[in-house]
Amino acid sequence: MSDTPASPPRDPGLTPDPDVELTVILTHSPGGPEHVFALVSRSGQVVESTLPDPAAAIAAVGRFGERIFFPEPGPPKLCTQQYGGPQVAVVTGTFNGRAVNSRFSMTDGCEIARWRALSPLLGGVAGSTGAI
Repeated sequence: MSDTPASPPRDPGLTPDPDVELTVILTHSPGGPEHVFALVSRSGQVVESTLPDPAAAIAAVGRFGERIFFPEPGPPKLCTQQYGGPQVAVVTGTFNGRAVNSRFSMTDGCEIARWRALSPLLGGVAGSTGAI
């Protein structure tokens, strides 16, 4: 029997130490001012950021980025019909070398869940957590 402790199981959705170059354009209401944020990381280390909490943004992108930016095709999802607000965020750039062009809103339960998963990347400003 080995004296080495067993490693915890790896979360299959986790991308450890992601390399990202992302730009986020956030608007709180149609026609409202745009807030622009940038996040650049190499091997999970912040190289450049204008986000309020870049470490949390990298953690969120590492955990959820693969499945949110590049979802697997599947059957249609059933989403609750609730409205979380007029906020819209557009994320562009690269995630581990793959092109990202994703739009986030809070128009139904599925979209609110996506927003909450990546809220640190979406600026972490008032309204970005999807709280209703």
